[in-house]
Amino acid sequence: MNTFTNLKELLLTLHREKELLSDMFQKRKQLSYKYDLALKSVDDNDDKITALIKYSILRQNGNTLEIDDLYLQFFEQVLGVNEEINASYINENIQTIKENIIYYSNENNETRKYNYLRLIKNVLRKVGNSALRNVVDLKRNVEIAFKNEPNYKIKKAKLEHLDKKRLDISALIYQTEQMVSVDEAIFFKTALDEEMKVIIVQLKLQLSKCTHNLIEMEKQIIDFLNQIKYQSSIVEKLRNIKHLKDQFTLQAQSDISALLVRRNDLLFETNPTYPLKLSLDYLKENTEVYEIIKKVAAKSKSAVKPKQAVADFISDEYLDTQTEEEIMINLEEVKNGFMASSNNLFDFVMSYPFSKEVSFDERITYYCQLISQYDTQFNISEEVASSMEIEFALVYPK
Repeated sequence: MNTFTNLKELLLTLHREKELLSDMFQKRKQLSYKYDLALKSVDDNDDKITALIKYSILRQNGNTLEIDDLYLQFFEQVLGVNEEINASYINENIQTIKENIIYYSNENNETRKYNYLRLIKNVLRKVGNSALRNVVDLKRNVEIAFKNEPNYKIKKAKLEHLDKKRLDISALIYQTEQMVSVDEAIFFKTALDEEMKVIIVQLKLQLSKCTHNLIEMEKQIIDFLNQIKYQSSIVEKLRNIKHLKDQFTLQAQSDISALLVRRNDLLFETNPTYPLKLSLDYLKENTEVYEIIKKVAAKSKSAVKPKQAVADFISDEYLDTQTEEEIMINLEEVKNGFMASSNNLFDFVMSYPFSKEVSFDERITYYCQLISQYDTQFNISEEVASSMEIEFALVYPK
């Protein structure tokens, strides 16, 4: 098995084959990912897939490929979509902290002592983040197990297993709180600095949040288990009723006849029908009735096919083409004429011979449009003039 020589080489390889890895990660729940499909993601370059297999990023099994577990777990943990709840990771971190506290207490060299302290701080951060991640994963798995598992027995077994995971996480959270507040309280008081103080406060907040979520999760699991018990009992009763019915002993071995006599639920009543006869005049005048009749006929699968209505001929007057001409003002041409003149823009526009009759208000609009579109080609001065009760800036060509 080949290994990467440095981190840069690993990152470059993952980035180069990001399309293939992204597609395989999205389809990781499928049973197999075909080799031919992977070739399309790498432009039919077989060497790229061979390199990924050589570095154990991918694993090949016949004509199928899958992402190696090491990289798959890394992607799932970073993206927060992992379904595996690893409570033992918290326990390992707790043991690591206790071991390094012993090393720290017996070490005389300040540099090595500081290294132990730094390691303890890093592991404390991991404990809080890991606890939160496990709680989030546990909650998601509980909902998935209850909503997506069709088998009642498997659904119940999954929820009971997840409830044990909840108890394990709760026990580890309690151990962490005991370690910080009781077991190793002397160490955390003597080695307390500003960074450690922030880490401890953050850790306690995270553990408190986890505890509250686990309490709510316990209620949710109990509720789900009660629902499963109720639903499974109904299914079991229906199976017994069907068995008695198939054996033609339902009425003899049960009180179903007396029970049905006592029940007056609307479910057992026939649906009433109220025939309504519409007048012929209403049917002729209302166009919506025709569509309703077609829908009813389609539902009843009637053999009678309604006759399609034929539209009248289109009059020749509607087919005659008419042309309407409109004279458009070319602002580019007006701008070119202004650039060749020595007058200011306002007076130039007011005296410009347009190709059609232009009102004073329209000329004002063209004046503003020219400044807005060609301001980089004009010299807009700070001088202001007025004409016909309108003040305007003096604009000259550059």
